[in-house]
Formats: sequence, structure tokens, C-alpha cells
Amino acid sequence: MARAIPRAIGTIRFMAPIDVAQSLDNLRLERDAINLYDGLARIENVPQRAEAFRTIAGNERRHAELWAGKLRELGATVPEPGGPRLRIRAILLLARLFGTHAVRDMVQALEGDEEELYLAQGAPEVEAIAADEREHAAIWKRLDGTAAGSSAEPAKPAGDTKPSDIGARERWHRAGQSGTLRATIFGASDGLVSNLALVMGVAGASSGEGRFVLLAGIAGLLAGAFSMAAGEYISMQSQRELFERQIALERAELEAMPDEEQAELAMLYRAKGFTEQEADTVAARMLADPQHALDTLVREELGLDPDQLGSPWGAAGGSFVAFGIGAIVPVIPYVLATGGVAFFASIGLSVAALFAVGAGVSLLTGRSLLFSGARQVLIGSAAAVVTYFVGIAIGVSVA
Repeated sequence: MARAIPRAIGTIRFMAPIDVAQSLDNLRLERDAINLYDGLARIENVPQRAEAFRTIAGNERRHAELWAGKLRELGATVPEPGGPRLRIRAILLLARLFGTHAVRDMVQALEGDEEELYLAQGAPEVEAIAADEREHAAIWKRLDGTAAGSSAEPAKPAGDTKPSDIGARERWHRAGQSGTLRATIFGASDGLVSNLALVMGVAGASSGEGRFVLLAGIAGLLAGAFSMAAGEYISMQSQRELFERQIALERAELEAMPDEEQAELAMLYRAKGFTEQEADTVAARMLADPQHALDTLVREELGLDPDQLGSPWGAAGGSFVAFGIGAIVPVIPYVLATGGVAFFASIGLSVAALFAVGAGVSLLTGRSLLFSGARQVLIGSAAAVVTYFVGIAIGVSVA
């Protein structure tokens, strides 16, 4: 269970560099965090995790009251608390759909953004708050990877723990490496932009003839989705085979030349700052369990996680579905209508989808939702405009 966090905020004296505008921004930031962690605590079914979220929410309330007090000192009006902003709503929606463990990366990115913002202000009054944000990240790490809806598992004794066991409990690492949400968003973006450009190009070349546009859109959807799936499968399978071969070679070396491998382990630990005697002792103990030694050598020497080699079929299926979802958006209006109605409906629907995809990207990057959405719309629109006029030029030339 997350332990209580010691507070030193009550002893902080505010100084001049923090003005009204900055205090308002800080207050909004803390209120966003309150809404986020209150929402996560309500969603979470595991008591241990829910209590940790309530602990963090209580800390954020103290931070918010601190900035409200600063505003009163400056003679400014403290605004009434509002509902969560769109980014927080989106994270909470994903948490409801997939569980709180699925949004760990996004929440930790918000914590990192908050810490960086406070450190950038360079004022003594924010140092304790920035330290609290670091402690919040540590709380996430102390949540033993218990998925929503499951019961907490007791920690194993240190002597029974393997590196792979640690990786299994610390699922925030796997979330960052597998990148399922990231792959889904960017796959949908690829499908949307590429098929929108294709549809607009054919519309320009055929003077908006619905049959040709619909045929081209469906063909582009299927061709692109199968191409993406095949590419992901081949790429992931080749990478997996390469990694498996490297692990097999390391296992063979460990069996054939244990002394040399022990020396390599000792060298790795010396490079990490151990003394020669300490490194030799640790390496000798590691070699007593060949599986532990192999796991460590694979991770340290090869830079691989043997438990996270990836699924070729999963990557292919995810890419196919994500690309197809994005690619079908500009085609839907041509299924339901024809002529100018379908053309402008396709543009409008695609622009809305582009903005939604950009907003999804902002959940990963931490950038402004409006900025990411507008950037995605600009990129997709540019591709569509270029291919539309190229299509017109080709159509006139053919005619």
C-alpha cells in the first residue's frame, strides 16, 4: 500500500517570482490532477491501488490550496473548481475501458510534465511540490503491477526474485515498450491520411464520380491494411527470430564457457560502479543459477528483454485493424451518398477524424490537445489537397 508522503509545504514562504498568471496556471494544473486521481480511485477495483490514488489526490488538494492561498495573497480572485479538461476526460475514459494499468504511461507523463513545469519556474516555493511529483511517480512503481479487478499478490522474498519477475510486476515498463496504444493511434493515422489522399486524388481525376472514388477507397483500404499487416508480421517475426538466435547463442556460451561468462558478468558489474571484489562475488553467485545468469547476460550484454520479444500475429492484427479503421473514414460518405454531398461529407468527416487522432497523439506526447489536433489536420489536409490537384491534372491530361 502506498505510504503517506511527508509534507513540508506548510513551512514554505512564497516569494515574488510567482505572479497571478503563473499561480492560476499552477492551480489549474493541480485541479486537473485532483480530477484525474479522484476518477482513477473511483474506477479502480483493487483496494490497494484505489487507496494509493486517493493518497495522491489528497496531496494534489494540498497543492491546490497552496496556490489558492497564493492568489489570495496577491489580491486575486480564486476561480471556482470546474470539471476535468478534455485530456483528463480522455484518460479516464481509457481507464474505464481498459483499466487503470492501461493509462499508467499517460499519467506518469503528466506527472513528469508537472514536475518539469515546477522546476522551470525556479522559485523556492515549488521545490517541495516538484519533489512530491517525483514521489507520485514512485507510488506508481510501488503498485505491484496488480491489474484492475485482480487481487494484490504478496511480494516474493528477495531471494526468490528473478529479473523477469520484477519485469512482470512492474508492468509500466511493458506498457511503454509494447506501445499498443501508440501503435493503434499511429496505425489509424496512417490509414486515414493515406486513404484520404487517395480518395481525394481519384475524386479530382474523375470529377467526383462516386463509383470510381468508392472503388478506389475500398481498394486502398484493403491494400493498405494487408500491406501494413504483412509488413508488421515480417518485421516482428524477423526481429523475434534474430533475438531468439542471440539468446540461444548466449545460452550455448554459458554452458560451454561458464568461466568466461562469469568474467563478463563481473566486468558488467564493475562498469556499473561495483568494486572488483564485489563484482566478482555477485558474478559468482549469479552463475550458481544458470537461468538467472542467462537472464542477466541477455538483458545487460545484449540489451534484450527475453520476456518482451513481441507477438508477430498480434502486431499484424493490430496494424490491420487500426489502419482499416482510419482508412474507412473518408470512404463512408461515398457508401451513403454521391456527388458533391459525398465529397464534402468525406472532407468534413476526415477533418474531424484527423483532429481526433491528433488529440489521441497528445495523450502520448504531453503536447496541447489543440496543437496536436490542428497539426494532424494540417498534415492530412495538405496531403489531400496535393493529391486532389494532381488528380485533376491527370484527369484533364487523360481527357
